[in-house]
Amino acid sequence: MSIARLAENLESVRTNIREAAHRAGRDSGGITLVAVTKRRSGDLVRGLAELGVTDLGENYPQELWEKVEALADLSASWHLIGHLQGNKAKRTLGLVRWIHGVDSLQLLKTLDDLAETLPDPPSVCLQLNASNEDSKHGWTPDGMIADAEAIAACRAIPIVGLMTMAAYGTDAETARPSFVLTRTVRDGLRERTGLALPHLSMGMSNDYEAAIEEGATLVRVGSALFEGLDP
Repeated sequence: MSIARLAENLESVRTNIREAAHRAGRDSGGITLVAVTKRRSGDLVRGLAELGVTDLGENYPQELWEKVEALADLSASWHLIGHLQGNKAKRTLGLVRWIHGVDSLQLLKTLDDLAETLPDPPSVCLQLNASNEDSKHGWTPDGMIADAEAIAACRAIPIVGLMTMAAYGTDAETARPSFVLTRTVRDGLRERTGLALPHLSMGMSNDYEAAIEEGATLVRVGSALFEGLDP
């Protein structure tokens, strides 16, 4: 591993975040970089932590469990950013600070029930299928608004915002409509539920700058951080 190359990549991403925030008239301090560490070695994760990146995102619950155990000495905030099956929810809930992909009312209710037993449950974002792709999980825009009352009834789990992924094959500009739609649905859900919903988890390596310009507060970046490095 080259810590110098990792530091160079990280500075490039941080610079892009600052510049995108400036273009949008926002404070970059309100944007959290979540480093996507799936299939990356423990050494790379430790390198990121040494460089000050402590928000770490994993796509798969089993890999998350393994990394949390192996890197227990790190002062990290772990994020599950991929699909969570209900039968893996109990073990996952106590290991993470964020769950980004709460993609159904059934899963939300399961997490809400489990959260009643925890003193400090993780924050969750509701996944919106803003690109309307059959291959993606999440609510449709109309479906999320229709479930507003049931969503608001979940009181034990902190519901803090929405999450989305742009369509496959898009770039920053073609992804932008998905980000705008997610923000719009968030605003509508906020009105109907009274929830503050301050967060928008959207934007990955190829489109996070556009996501920031459209209101993202969490960006999930992997390949841009690890470019030129072996897994």
